[in-house]
Amino acid sequence: MSRVGKRPIPIPDGVSVAHERGAVSVKGPKGVLSQRIPEGIGVDIGEGQVTLRRPDDRKQSRALHGLARALLANMVRGVTEPFVKQLEIQGVGYRAEASGKKLTLQVGLSHPVEMPIPEGLSVAVDRNVIVRVEGIDRAQVGQFAADVRAIRPPEPYKGKGIRYVDERVRRKVGKSGVAAG
Repeated sequence: MSRVGKRPIPIPDGVSVAHERGAVSVKGPKGVLSQRIPEGIGVDIGEGQVTLRRPDDRKQSRALHGLARALLANMVRGVTEPFVKQLEIQGVGYRAEASGKKLTLQVGLSHPVEMPIPEGLSVAVDRNVIVRVEGIDRAQVGQFAADVRAIRPPEPYKGKGIRYVDERVRRKVGKSGVAAG
């Protein structure tokens, strides 16, 4: 058995899990999420927990078993407490601003970059340099944070750019002047 796939997923109070026609929907205090489960993966909803089973021990089935369990566990966690990614903007004159349903970044380009905030996510900017992305869908939060970071990834010489708050950027030594002789 897959070590990840065989672990049961506890269902907290206030969360309901339903399985119909190859899709699992999870409803909780923060919202509702739905996800298709791969063919052949069975879902057993019991007393306060959900377990997944696979039809055989082929490599593909084992991989999908662990994947389906991880996706379902993230859905259960997301409807109780939202997922958060924080980005930090470093550079002179670099700043961000969230207004309405768009995020505006000024990161050394000739124009400000405006990004629409996807439905289901909330973005807050603290001190003009900390961007906090929050939502119940882990994949959506991670993808939007990665899209924001991709606008100006941190460069290794001065460290300017957009990075995750806990990210360490490996710095390189710049040019060294050759002594004129």
